[in-house]
Amino acid sequence: MTYTIITFCFRIFFKIFFPYRLHGQENIPENGAYIVCANHTSWFDPPLVGSVWPKMRIHFMAKEELFDIFIFGSIIRKTLAFPVKRDKADRRALKKAIQLLEENKVIGLFPEGTRIKGEELGQPFHGPALIALSSKKPVLPVAVKWPGRLFRPVSVTFGKLLYFEEEGKIKKDNLEKVSAKIMREIGLLLKSS
Repeated sequence: MTYTIITFCFRIFFKIFFPYRLHGQENIPENGAYIVCANHTSWFDPPLVGSVWPKMRIHFMAKEELFDIFIFGSIIRKTLAFPVKRDKADRRALKKAIQLLEENKVIGLFPEGTRIKGEELGQPFHGPALIALSSKKPVLPVAVKWPGRLFRPVSVTFGKLLYFEEEGKIKKDNLEKVSAKIMREIGLLLKSS
């Protein structure tokens, strides 16, 4: 109930201040588990992506420091976010992400790990690639392009599902290839939006 109320409020906020334009909605699966990977340029990226999603709820991975902020920490917990330590490999967050996917849920990640200003995408962390290969669940690339000022439309473009598989132990070079592929697809979506 709280998730629905919060996303509804964000939807109203965006319709007033940043009316959104959605592209590629036919690429969004109606059910099943998958990993949403989007570029990250604004504090508003998670609530925007979460509030424009049809039917399915997104469990976003968010840096653990956010959960300690008064009131805000409680709000993001109620929107199904879960914490990750960004300064090291966080096995607990990885396990949580895979568990959610096994429960047929959708998780949301920002491969760059932090907000990147400007036109260029940042270097990705390998967490999303590791989760995709470990869970054998597809990745849905998403590109968010902000207008730079109020009352201008923000563009959200959904790409086609990306499938990755690896048998046995996951190798570093494959993590790098998968990470690069995810970012390349997001970059292509940004150019087309």
